Amino acid sequence: MRYLPKSPADREAMLKAIGVRSIDDLFSPIPSEYRLTRDLHVPRQMAESEIVDWFKLRSKENGDGYTSFLGAGAYFHYRPVVIDALVQRGEFLTAYTPYQAEFAQGTLQAIFEFQTMVSELTGMDLANASMYDGSTGAAEAVMMAVRITGRSGAVVARSLHPEYREVLGTYATHQRIPLKTVSFTDSGRIDLKELEQAVAEDTACVLIQSPNFFGTIEDVEAIAEIAHKREALLIVSIAEAVSLGIVEPPRVADIIAMEAQSFGVPMGFGGPDGGQEGEARICANTGDARAAHPPRESDLEYLHESGAGCADGQHLYDGVWQGRAAGAGQAESGEDRLCCRPVRQERQGTVCERAAL
Repeated sequence: MRYLPKSPADREAMLKAIGVRSIDDLFSPIPSEYRLTRDLHVPRQMAESEIVDWFKLRSKENGDGYTSFLGAGAYFHYRPVVIDALVQRGEFLTAYTPYQAEFAQGTLQAIFEFQTMVSELTGMDLANASMYDGSTGAAEAVMMAVRITGRSGAVVARSLHPEYREVLGTYATHQRIPLKTVSFTDSGRIDLKELEQAVAEDTACVLIQSPNFFGTIEDVEAIAEIAHKREALLIVSIAEAVSLGIVEPPRVADIIAMEAQSFGVPMGFGGPDGGQEGEARICANTGDARAAHPPRESDLEYLHESGAGCADGQHLYDGVWQGRAAGAGQAESGEDRLCCRPVRQERQGTVCERAAL
């Protein structure tokens, strides 16, 4: 609504209509000693850049120069401001969940590109479009390994994020998956000798984190050899996706569970997060893209959960950071990477040999 100010003549007419001579007469019930007759002593207005500088100066009064280890993996990261503007466009932010292609073409396109980028980043053959967070991604990866191998147990590194282990413990209790925990050495890496003794014939998978909770890079090759020798799957959890910018992806892993919050998702009192897990949501090229609830055997456009908004933001972050155009057409590598060699057919669809969760 436009603001239309009154002219002096309009004000005089209004004052005359209510029977007073000036605006000051309207304040006559207030005693004169309580009336403010001068300008307020407040600083002048500040530009946005000046406000940012002011708060930076104030923050330096709070123990500047010390490193904070609070957060345990949840930290502030640089986010281009254009992400907020793009992710709130009507192509992405709608009143509909992305079940129906007619209402979610922008979201589906962004998710498709996001999965392709995650596949390129992790070196996996298949990637999905996010679980709730890295902890649920890791837990789902263990259950996926149990279904694929037909075995019941899991061996977990004690250097895995403690909150991830808590979430996994909850899942495992109700899924009746026995867990074995392997300690770490003075170097911060998993104890390989203890690991070799812990992996048994009924072990479905070995779950580690690299870089682990101490920031140490595990010897993934050696761990994979131990796991695969007993025909168990290796799951590598990555709590900080940005680390893959300088650390070699654990390509020898069978499943990667990753937290991708640092890719363009802001911290909001601890969340939201955006974990990767290979079964929850897959967006791919299909023969019939208009199906609202297509059968999983023929069409992988079936979507699930509310993490799609995080996936959109993470894709846009990756696109902005790398100079890519969001939604500028399907990446050719996406079709190739979303095709994988099936291990076995399940009720929930085809399970793939290597997946980024």
